[in-house]
Amino acid sequence: AQLAKAAQGARAIAPDALLDEVASLVEWPVVYAGTFDPAFLAVPQECLILTMQQNQKYFALTDAAGRIRARFLLVSNLATEDPAAIVAGNERVLRARLADAKFFYDQDRRQRLDARLPKLATVVYHNKLGSQGERVMRLRAIARAIAPAVGADPVLAERAATLAKADLVTDMVGEFPELQGTMGRYYALHDGESPAVADAVAQHYWPRYAGDALPEGPVAQAVALADKLETLAGLFGLGQTPTGDKDPFGLRRAALGVVRILVERKLALPLADAIAAAFAAFHAVAAVKPAVAELEGFILDRLRGYLREQGGTANQVEALIARQPSTLASLPERLAAVQAFEALPEAAALAAANKRIVNILKKSGAESAPAVDRALLADGAEHDLYLAFQTLGPAVDASCDAGDYASALKALATAKPVVDRYFDDVMVMADDAAVRANRLALLSGVAATMNRVADISKL
Repeated sequence: AQLAKAAQGARAIAPDALLDEVASLVEWPVVYAGTFDPAFLAVPQECLILTMQQNQKYFALTDAAGRIRARFLLVSNLATEDPAAIVAGNERVLRARLADAKFFYDQDRRQRLDARLPKLATVVYHNKLGSQGERVMRLRAIARAIAPAVGADPVLAERAATLAKADLVTDMVGEFPELQGTMGRYYALHDGESPAVADAVAQHYWPRYAGDALPEGPVAQAVALADKLETLAGLFGLGQTPTGDKDPFGLRRAALGVVRILVERKLALPLADAIAAAFAAFHAVAAVKPAVAELEGFILDRLRGYLREQGGTANQVEALIARQPSTLASLPERLAAVQAFEALPEAAALAAANKRIVNILKKSGAESAPAVDRALLADGAEHDLYLAFQTLGPAVDASCDAGDYASALKALATAKPVVDRYFDDVMVMADDAAVRANRLALLSGVAATMNRVADISKL
């Protein structure tokens, strides 16, 4: 309440951690307002805010548009009728802190980001994976490889990946590591780099935590994916996978970031291609062994958790993942369609019939004929099933191609009577080998149509 009153219409930036720390430092908190030279507003406001918060435990103030103002709030342990001396003393200390920030900012801009790249060779990334300079080379390769599939210009994606880590060796990031990426964007724009490249330098760390924003443009998405995939491939290739609740390298967070970017940004990049590109970038690192299956399984586990959080049941999620979708972009729509289908009265019977079909096909091995011979179909239930799916198959395919998965599954519900009658009247594993093979071919086609959206046998 005191902060809001002292802000006088402005908005105080008051993160919970800072509030808790300040509250523990004072016994009788009193809020006073101070000012600083508006000339310091030329420094990126992220730098000013961090300087106030970390060094002085002050609260920065912004206007309605989020722009920092040349005022700040301090919390004193002394109530007085004339706080002028307290305010002046704090203003003097803050002036020195802001001058340091301005000095770092001005010094950093004297050297282009790309001129700093050789210094990354002296920064150790991992004792078996080399330096940050070597890591940047891998990021470049991955970003360029996946750029076309995410709609990004490969040249811009490679340029952004080249500059992504350069701000790690700047004075400002050395003082405030939290500003990595953020300062890189400011310096890239100052150097005349493309706005898409500059944004990618800042956003390639996103999402940094659960619920965080996702990279916005295709170039930023390509580099963000490259950053996370490089981390995952390198450490999985070394066998340093998370165990229990221990995950010192944040691999679960990186994998969930890959899932969220692919799903929520509707990217057409196949997960298998992304993993392949990541391991390909390590071709010169002998210690890294391609662990494709292990990494894919790890990412799919994060996908399961993600879909459960979107409201899917365990069975619904498995129905989706069992289809091994090449891309993840359509999964939310597929999940909604499966949920709507499961609410239909015909769903349970069709799911059971589909499970029966899948089991028959598994046990029959290679007995199925390559195609259905209509001359071998028996009149009645078998012929009716064939005709029904001759119509249903194209309709379901057309709905799926249009992204209308709900209509595709709803259409399947109309097949319940003919499917039930088939299993009542027809012996699939007939004594005649040709008839048996033909019936297995028919069921194979039925299963392909029924499972076009998801493996409904898992329901």
